[in-house]
Amino acid sequence: MTESSSRVFDPSATAPTRYWHVLEDGRVQCDLCPRFCKLHEGQRGLCFVRARQDGHIVLTTYGRSSGFCIDPIEKKPLSHFLPGTPVLSFGTAGCNLACKFCQNWDISKSREFDTLADAAAPETIARAARELGCRSVAFTYNDPVIFHEYAIDVAQACREQGIRTVAVTAGYVCPEPRAEFYRHMDAANVDLKAFSERFYKHVTGSRLAAVLDTLVYLRHETSVWFELTTLLIPGENDSAAEIDAMTRWVVEHLGPDVPMHFTAFHPDWKMMDKPPTPPATLTRAREIARANGVRHAYTGNVHDTAGGSTFCHHCGGLLIGRDWYRLGTWNLDEQGRCDSCGTLCAGVFEAAPGSWGARRMPVRLKDYAI
Repeated sequence: MTESSSRVFDPSATAPTRYWHVLEDGRVQCDLCPRFCKLHEGQRGLCFVRARQDGHIVLTTYGRSSGFCIDPIEKKPLSHFLPGTPVLSFGTAGCNLACKFCQNWDISKSREFDTLADAAAPETIARAARELGCRSVAFTYNDPVIFHEYAIDVAQACREQGIRTVAVTAGYVCPEPRAEFYRHMDAANVDLKAFSERFYKHVTGSRLAAVLDTLVYLRHETSVWFELTTLLIPGENDSAAEIDAMTRWVVEHLGPDVPMHFTAFHPDWKMMDKPPTPPATLTRAREIARANGVRHAYTGNVHDTAGGSTFCHHCGGLLIGRDWYRLGTWNLDEQGRCDSCGTLCAGVFEAAPGSWGARRMPVRLKDYAI
């Protein structure tokens, strides 16, 4: 079902799915994510895009996107995956979490299919990425878990063109579909939104334990390169104690080489009563992480050259200088080793960085269709 070569592209049609089962009371349970929505005929899950139709769960947004844009890979954020290169980015509509602070709410919370203005077959996306000089395609803006079938088909088409794929995700997915999904991904940025079940339950409508399970799976059972992002919200998840516990857990269970990004919150969606995150909070989080053994901790959404740059964990030398999304200094060889001391820096690097810079370029894919 997920073989891109076997599916006829029709952006007006729904796509079949297979992670569901019928309950004794006649409802159909979606088994894609730990929300386990139980649906009567005609109902949609919380994600809005997976629905019960004729007794089955279907994906209603296959092949349709909220738009395509070329971004710097650092914006995902990924600091150790093909630095400086352009990534063709897109999302669909809907989300399987209910984050009150969502900063892409116009897409992730959309209930209007008019949001999905651009249609593209998987092969069209792969061809566009190649012709536009993108090294990768990112599933982002909303969580690719909910358009599982479309993301996998795109990833397969990209792999045939030598294009890598990146999932920007909250990691809220069940084990069986998770294994299928990540067999096709090359990299991921996972939102570790907090380190308390209270926050996950009351602020995101989900569970922390399921996300931690995904992180352990990624680290120990896949070759996917992944990095973590935590949006620090004043008074919610920014205490020194919580950051200390989170970073200690990361080092113990994932190892010291998984990069962590601490990013600044700004009031949005249903959390307009909180102030923006002070830059000092991000700096403190970075210091706590490094003190606990995280080798690569970054600050984001603020101007902080030191907090955005990559340093050798052995000699302390500057490996990659960054100013926002612009790269400057580059002191790595093609194996990712420090030019000064030869210590390996974990990640996916090439002999030289890309030169895309901070540009953001919207793209219409109709020009790349067959």
